[in-house]
Amino acid sequence: MTEAKTMKELPEYDRPYEKCVHLGPQALTDPELLAVVLRTGTRGSTSVEMAEEVLNLSRDREGLLGLHQLSLTQLQSIKGIGKVKAVQLKCIGELSKRIARKSAKRGLSLNHPQTIADYYMEQLRHEEQEQLFCMMLDTKNHLLGEEMIFKGTVNSSLVSPREIFLSAVSYHAVGILLIHNHPSGDPSPSEADLDFTQRIKDAGELIGIPLLDHIIIGDCKYLSFCQEGIF
Repeated sequence: MTEAKTMKELPEYDRPYEKCVHLGPQALTDPELLAVVLRTGTRGSTSVEMAEEVLNLSRDREGLLGLHQLSLTQLQSIKGIGKVKAVQLKCIGELSKRIARKSAKRGLSLNHPQTIADYYMEQLRHEEQEQLFCMMLDTKNHLLGEEMIFKGTVNSSLVSPREIFLSAVSYHAVGILLIHNHPSGDPSPSEADLDFTQRIKDAGELIGIPLLDHIIIGDCKYLSFCQEGIF
């Protein structure tokens, strides 16, 4: 990177805004894209250098993925980023998740685990805690609704079948799908996952609202209990 400390000292083709105008946003690096959002740097640091600090702030997941993990307080720890810029960066992260979710919804088919995983992937793969969702289906496998049942550690002692099936009954569902995430990024089921899923499957058969699948979301990976033949 050039030693210039203000954008005006940079050649025009190196200034993110001008570069975007002439070449399009796809020509910008990740720091340059964020620099356009940040607009201005601070004394002794360009907006691109400030953006690089943001991208390096998350220890576990450096880069753009880190935006989803960073709090307003963490963002404001960077010199030159106040509350307004911190909020803008958080909104960029949330906007990207919603765009991805809207796009995935177009191809959502409740008969195909891949499309269900795609639908939840951007929403869940960045979460630091496990979240359990229940999708309620009608007789034609159309989605009646979805609810987050639990946030924390998904296991048989903390999530009871009663909570799940009360939601299913309220939607007049004839079948359910469960989705939860593994913050580790590895979607392999734990013993607690297996035990919990079996309890829900047994309860569903007894009540007459079968569990059709349980999908675990990892980091750009997923596991379907149905596809894997686990039940």
